[in-house]
Amino acid sequence: MNTSSCIGISTMKPCCRFLIGYRISSIFGVSNFKSRDLVTRNLSKSQSKSVLRNGEARSSDFRNHSTSIENHVNEKGFERIYIQGGLNVKPLVIERIESGNEAVKEEDNRVDVNGLVGTVAANDPADKQPLNYDQVFIRDFAPSALAFLLNGEGEIVKNFLLHTLQLQSWEKTVDCYSPGQGLMPASFKVKTVPLDGSDGAFEEVLDPDFGESAIGRVAPVDSGLWWIILLRAYGKITGDYALQERVDVQTGIRLILNLCLTDGFDMFPSLLVTDGSCMIDRRMGIHGHPLEIQALFYAALRCSREMLIVNDGTKNLVAAINNRLSALSFHVREYYWADMKKINEIYRYKTEEYSADAVNKFNIYPDQIPSWLVDWIPNEGGYLIGNLEPGHMDFRFFTLGNLWAIVSSLGTPKQNEGILNLIEAKWDDLVAHMPLKICYPALEYEEWRIITGGDPKNTPWSYHNGGSWPTLLWQFTLACIKMGRPELAQKAVSMAEQRLSVDKWPEYYDTRSGKFIGKQSRLNQTWTIAGFLTSKMLLENPEKGILVVLGGGLRAPRDMCLCT
Repeated sequence: MNTSSCIGISTMKPCCRFLIGYRISSIFGVSNFKSRDLVTRNLSKSQSKSVLRNGEARSSDFRNHSTSIENHVNEKGFERIYIQGGLNVKPLVIERIESGNEAVKEEDNRVDVNGLVGTVAANDPADKQPLNYDQVFIRDFAPSALAFLLNGEGEIVKNFLLHTLQLQSWEKTVDCYSPGQGLMPASFKVKTVPLDGSDGAFEEVLDPDFGESAIGRVAPVDSGLWWIILLRAYGKITGDYALQERVDVQTGIRLILNLCLTDGFDMFPSLLVTDGSCMIDRRMGIHGHPLEIQALFYAALRCSREMLIVNDGTKNLVAAINNRLSALSFHVREYYWADMKKINEIYRYKTEEYSADAVNKFNIYPDQIPSWLVDWIPNEGGYLIGNLEPGHMDFRFFTLGNLWAIVSSLGTPKQNEGILNLIEAKWDDLVAHMPLKICYPALEYEEWRIITGGDPKNTPWSYHNGGSWPTLLWQFTLACIKMGRPELAQKAVSMAEQRLSVDKWPEYYDTRSGKFIGKQSRLNQTWTIAGFLTSKMLLENPEKGILVVLGGGLRAPRDMCLCT
């Protein structure tokens, strides 16, 4: 079985080494799994001919897929990367950055383009219109990055981090408007284009998508946050902290943070975003202050505080990070938390309180409490609601945000324990036949029509509207390891293991219980495969998971490891 695609450049026979080199057949239940096909390779700069590994694709099919990056150094020694696409781009030149008292050598800022640079989203052989599934997404690469790191292949992740960093350093213009300098692309595609002034020669360029091609034209707020999280994970697992200390990497962190911490009109410490700016990238009523963004934002702030070199140029930024961390954690813990006691308090709220001492600070009307929640919330446990705005609480359970609240320590220890207790108590709703629901419950009937606009892809219990996403497994595993409950993750992994390989690694599953492969689900989805692999490896080596989580965890003893 061939599970995905491999794009690359080579003057030799195609490379066929494994993504995960140990017990691969036992993990997948197959003997001919070719995990080399998960990665976008760039093996040589000496030949402008690309190789696309797609089953038994012929060499004549290879021409239009490549991943070489052309590095150019201008007269001032600044590295550039050529990008073509729908954006009017130009290099953003940083004249000088101080790194303590040490001078930064020019060669320290150069990216070695030899090696692997990312994983494409999917390679479904039956997919005649791949749309953007043939691109490398920053968020999708997260489980692949951890799989590489856990398998000792840190160079791949290093290449990815540096290449995407180069994409950040361009000024973007869309319809005569430029978004912030720190914006990271949602994804990039490798294209082969004719070389100017050369007869028949080609060059490979990266074509990034900063949101100008996305559905709804929404900027990917979470891309920069994932990049920071992966940068810290790289250092923690490999022990190579020199990467995060590089002048260009430090600048990249600062640009992302400056974009996120920019002053505005908002009265809340939570990050204000539009609908569709994260994993849920279609209209699903999450505009405002969605939990997923807040949890990733909090994690990125904590990661940045660890990695930033403190000097005269960064001390104000570090102070701003500390202030925001304190305010954000209080805000989410106090106002997003929902358990039986809190819901009863909301049920008794008085409204229209005009006072600095108001109890109902956001003027939430008790009638907003949905009827399903009263019977659904368990006596023990709770969760962080999906969104909070003036006059509005979104009581849906969003899995990724709650899991990252645990991983990042955004929730209190008691709240984190309560979230896992709720997942266990509501296993049939949130896991059922395939872990895990992206959100619960689904929007249905008139509510679905009004909030999604009648989105035919987000019909009830499908895709982002209550679909089951196996890629959430690795994040669930991290949360369980942190809280000393690996057996809960093992239960979910064992359930997924029975179906994923047989079903050819779908992107998501449909129906209330996750019985059916999603109606528009791509097969051979990379982050489904990588998320499953990462979960298996984390359960075998829980101490590695402790390195990744923020705030430490309840370490499971080695003899409690529940791997199979």
